[in-house]
Amino acid sequence: MYDASDYVAIGVILGQCVNKKPHVIYYASHTLNDAQLNYTITKKEFLAVIFGFEKFRPYLIGSHVIVYTELCALKHLLSKNDSRPRLVRWILLLQEFDYEIRDKKGSENLIADHLSRILYDRESKSSASECFLNE
Repeated sequence: MYDASDYVAIGVILGQCVNKKPHVIYYASHTLNDAQLNYTITKKEFLAVIFGFEKFRPYLIGSHVIVYTELCALKHLLSKNDSRPRLVRWILLLQEFDYEIRDKKGSENLIADHLSRILYDRESKSSASECFLNE
């Protein structure tokens, strides 16, 4: 699961289902740089997916991965033929994985939602994960 917001961070969760119940294995968040802050919300969501696949790559290679999204536009981005170079690179990175995208309401994605909305002090350059640990 993942989430991106118009704040300053993205959040992802690696989990697995055991007896049809989701169990969290790992949390990760990433503070957006100045250029990434200018992305549209759709591209921020896609960036969160890419961040999750890169962060958890050793766990995901060779496994069937289900990406839960609340944004239908993400599926459209993956099917675009004429894309910008950044999107093409991201799509090529995803081709390495066996994944499927499923819709999930944002209200059911509370933990990733929280990770993407942690506020931090931009002047001290502390990361969102450091703020999470200090709360």
